[in-house]
Amino acid sequence: LLEAIHLQEEGISPMLIDQAAVDFGMPMGPVELADTIGLDICLSVGEILALHFPVDLPKMLFEHVEKKQLGRKTGEGFYQYREGKPLKVALYQNQGELPTNLTDRLILPMVNESVRCWREGIVSEKDFIDAGLIYGVGFAPFRGGPMQYIESEGAENIVKRLQDLAEACGDRFKPDAGWDELSEYAKKTKTKAKTSAKAKRVRTEPSVAVEHHQGDEPHA
Repeated sequence: LLEAIHLQEEGISPMLIDQAAVDFGMPMGPVELADTIGLDICLSVGEILALHFPVDLPKMLFEHVEKKQLGRKTGEGFYQYREGKPLKVALYQNQGELPTNLTDRLILPMVNESVRCWREGIVSEKDFIDAGLIYGVGFAPFRGGPMQYIESEGAENIVKRLQDLAEACGDRFKPDAGWDELSEYAKKTKTKAKTSAKAKRVRTEPSVAVEHHQGDEPHA
């Protein structure tokens, strides 16, 4: 949500930000989601997180809360609302160049944080992380969750994209130390799977038996 607000501060329209997220597979864009939650609540949560993590709270969020433009519940937030529905009109059209890394800026922070949770042992199994993100925040279900997304895209590929974002946009995109541990874990798991598959093949191969009929003499 916070990255979506940073993008708005750079001149990207909320419509385009939300569309990028929906195209990725999210059920709702982050801008509309923030308005639905309430911008005052978003700010409160952000301030709590900032006490423990290096969270960069966007100035635009403070400004909307000060103006009592809190989202859907007040009729105006990042969008204006009529009968509870956002007005997505030409008013919100983008006036600047659309960043090629727009989707990565919205999605990869969640993926990076998932790796951090795995490294710190907050969640013991990768499948639990995927389930939590899908059912908890609506991470694109057909992608299988953030950890499955890493497997499909390749860890090295995602780390490179995070490094590019960190260089362009700041340290908030710096790859977590858990990526190295994840790569080692993947190698060990792959090796273990190959060994297990080989052992299974050996167990299931038919044994060759030599039968001797009664009375037959063995040949010299």
